[in-house]
Parts: sequence; structure tokens; C-alpha cells
Amino acid sequence: MERLTQNTWFAVLVVVSAIILIWYGFSIQLNMPWQRGVYARAGEDGVPLLQLLSDLWSQQRPVLPAPHQVAVEFWNSVFLANPSTPRSLIFHAWITLSATGLGFLFGTLLGIFLAVLIVHNRAVDRSLMPWVIASQTIPILAIAPMVVVVLNSVGLTGLIPKALISTYLSFFPVVVGMVKGFRSPDALQLDLMRTYSASGAQMFWKLRWPSALPFLFTSMKVGVAASLVGAIVGELPTGAAGGLGSRLLAGSYYGQTTQIWAALFMAAALSAALIFAISAVQKLTQKAMGAPA
Repeated sequence: MERLTQNTWFAVLVVVSAIILIWYGFSIQLNMPWQRGVYARAGEDGVPLLQLLSDLWSQQRPVLPAPHQVAVEFWNSVFLANPSTPRSLIFHAWITLSATGLGFLFGTLLGIFLAVLIVHNRAVDRSLMPWVIASQTIPILAIAPMVVVVLNSVGLTGLIPKALISTYLSFFPVVVGMVKGFRSPDALQLDLMRTYSASGAQMFWKLRWPSALPFLFTSMKVGVAASLVGAIVGELPTGAAGGLGSRLLAGSYYGQTTQIWAALFMAAALSAALIFAISAVQKLTQKAMGAPA
């Protein structure tokens, strides 16, 4: 028993089971008023408990769908629907993933570029870094509609506006992480490079860059999740024909809460897959650099 309780998967199973039980409990509480109204209009009193639970967990438009309702909707939208049609979550996930990937690429490159400037130029450090931090205090929900409207007015529609919103969210963790990484070599290491008459470029590529790689991958994991959020938010004001954001918007319009929750789970699965992909690249990079497994 002691060995079982120390197992990671056992701990995860316990936490997930507790969340599911709490979820079922809240679904009963939140869906009960509507179900009572249905019974009152039908003149039904004294409904058996099993019948009550069955009715609560099978409503067409529940306030909070039960876990099994979300699972059924997810299964039907992912595995049974044609991936090339808007009824499929894979169709919407691919559209969102395209904007996420492009925005994440732009954000990562921009973050690394700004970090290099900040580390190597004191004036840029003092003038730019405060603005980089201040940029993240503006709510993305306030910026996204303006970005979409302005870019639409100059003829840029579709993928680019969503990618720019993703860039806005993803570049910040990369900037902060890479500045910390580039400054991680201590004074003794820098002095040693100077005694070897190393140039600025050699100090960067042979000391600062390898030291910053662990910070880069950690920042990228945060940035890719933020980039996905940016892509979804960018799809909301446009009413786009595809994407997880449009799926959430359509579910909100028509009261399809199970559709909303299924799209949220697809977004969570997509984010987890991207983070695992970055972790795999990190392990390969560390192995190539001779780091211990």
C-alpha cells in the first residue's frame, strides 16, 4: 500500500477521481432548478432518485453537463465525425493549431531577438524591458478586437490576425526566460572566456547560448500554451467559420454547453500535446549536447 501511494499515476488517478465526483455533484446542483421546473409543469411529484439523476444527467442544454455527456460529445466530434467537416473537432483544432504554430514561431524569434538586445545593450535594457513588462498588463480581450479590425481594414484576414495575437502573448515568457538564461553564466566563466581572447560572438555562441537553452525550452512551454490561448481569443471577435474559438462561440450562441466543454477539452489536449512535443525536442537537444539523461 505504501508503494502504491507513492506511485505518480496513483496520485493522478486519485485527483482525477475527486474532480469527477465534485463535477457530478455540481452538475446536480446547477441543473436541479430546471429539472424541478420540468417536473412542476408535468405535474410530477415524488420522482425516484435514480430517475431524477438520470434526467439531470441527460438534459439537452444543461447548465453544467455531466462528465459522461462531455465525453460522449468529445468522442462523437473527434472519432465519429468527418475530419474535413465543421462538425469535427479535429477540423477546428487544425485551424487553431495553424495560427498557434505561426504565432508561436514569431513570438519565440521576437523574444530571443529582444533578449539579445536587452542583455548586450544597457540602454535597451533600461528603456525596453519596462515596456515589455507593461505590455502584458493590457487584457488580451481588449486588444484582440482592435487588432482584428485594424488588420481587416488593410486587407489582412484569416490566419495573420490570429497569429499576431498569439505572438503578443507568447513572446513575453521567451523574453524573460532568455534574458535570465543569457545572464546565467557567472563572472568566473566570463572572465575565463576573456582570458582566452574570445570575441563577443564567441562568448555568445559558446557560453551564453548553451547556458540559456534550458531557459529557452522552459519559456517555450509557457509560450506555446499562451499562443494557443491567443489563437482561440483571436477567433472570437471574427466569428470565423473554423477554429476552437468559433466552436466555443457557436456553442455559447445556441446554448450547447456540452459542445463548449468538448471544445475546451480539445484545447487542453492540444496544449498538452504541444508541451510534450517541446519536451521531446528538449531531451534530444540535451542528449546531443552531452547532458546527463
